[in-house]
Amino acid sequence: MSVASTSLASQLSGPKSVSSYSGLRRSCSKLDHTQSLSLFQHLHSQLRLSSSSRKASRGIVAMAGTGKFFVGGNWKCNGTKDSISKLVSDLNSAKLEADVDVVVAPPFLYIDQVKNSLTDRIEISGQNSWVGKGGAFTGEISVEQLKDIGATWVILGHSERRHVIGEDDQFIGKKAAYALNEGLGVIACIGEKLEEREAGKTFDICFQQLKAFADAVPSWDNIVIAYEPVWAIGTGKVASPEQAQEVHVAVRDWLKKNVSPEVASKTRIIYGGSVNGGNSAELAKKEDIDGFLVGGASLKGPEFATIINSVTAKKVAA
Repeated sequence: MSVASTSLASQLSGPKSVSSYSGLRRSCSKLDHTQSLSLFQHLHSQLRLSSSSRKASRGIVAMAGTGKFFVGGNWKCNGTKDSISKLVSDLNSAKLEADVDVVVAPPFLYIDQVKNSLTDRIEISGQNSWVGKGGAFTGEISVEQLKDIGATWVILGHSERRHVIGEDDQFIGKKAAYALNEGLGVIACIGEKLEEREAGKTFDICFQQLKAFADAVPSWDNIVIAYEPVWAIGTGKVASPEQAQEVHVAVRDWLKKNVSPEVASKTRIIYGGSVNGGNSAELAKKEDIDGFLVGGASLKGPEFATIINSVTAKKVAA
């Protein structure tokens, strides 16, 4: 699916238009706070869908899109058989809100253990997959193997794969296309590094990464976008609800203009980056935050349950 390359940042008077990121932006003499706020409010107003159609969906008000709230737990390279057994036990006994899709991504070695012991309420994801059919690719995991062991999702484009392993945008896009064609859902990660944010390139970087997915994937029906600012992953720093919302609005607008309004509405855009039980409810209140991709906090069953249940922050008051 080929799309035109457009930059929302350039449409909004270049990189300086994102200088309103509090605490992380260099000051800009040509765009004061009032102008920046007005600019964001204008963008926000252009993206809002009909409130009546939103509320008719599931009794949830604070969602710009129409997709179900989605929370993923990325366990990364953590855990032992014993610690994972304890985590699974905690998740099995947790009371989880019904209107949330929940996915966990154990290390590959433990997927079978988790699949055989975890409640069916929670789906299984791989943390990565190969770009094509398996074969002589030492150390890789194929989509076919993930499906065979019971996984239904895979995380692709995570910043640790991009910036530590060295995967580029086009390679990640091809991996996503193959996974989707073979029937796996894709959690497609995007996000900027701190120096890119400080240089006013947040939108440009995210849009570049989005375009690589859009150019390759056959459909957006089974994709969840995870916005994870690299500077907030595992650092204890978290984007403020306003900072995260601003990028999520821009991502949805990019989808609307470059793919279709339907895809923009139905594609879930989740936030990742030091999400925990203490900040998830405030983040969840933002209209364009459709859920979370959680790292360290997903290794703690009760806290992960709290994050899952933050969907209640979006619900209509009784």
